[in-house]
Amino acid sequence: PNFMPKHLETGKHGEDVATQFLVEKGYEIIERNYRAGKAEIDLIAQKGIFLVFIEVKSLTNLSFGMPEDAVTKRKAKLVMGAAETYIYKVNWQKEIRFDIIAIVFDKTSGQTLEIEHFEDAFY
Repeated sequence: PNFMPKHLETGKHGEDVATQFLVEKGYEIIERNYRAGKAEIDLIAQKGIFLVFIEVKSLTNLSFGMPEDAVTKRKAKLVMGAAETYIYKVNWQKEIRFDIIAIVFDKTSGQTLEIEHFEDAFY
């Protein structure tokens, strides 16, 4: 069997958890892992007049700080660039927002310990 590197597994699991979380909050997930150039947007969702670009950060270890701290300025720029491409492609005319969903998993059980949704996180 082909095993995924642990951090990618955690990332994929995080995206699944985030997707579920957003759907329960009334978001419609439009894209997962949207790529444009070097950038990738984890989730693109729509809620009301908002097209929301979501970066999912998952951690099993808090000794490196909180998951939301892992979104660097460079990463934010890449995501914004990819978002521009997408907005142009679908001709989106309403509001946009950049959110971060931070998830903390228990290292041994894989249980979700914490999930936080930061709206307008890139400014």
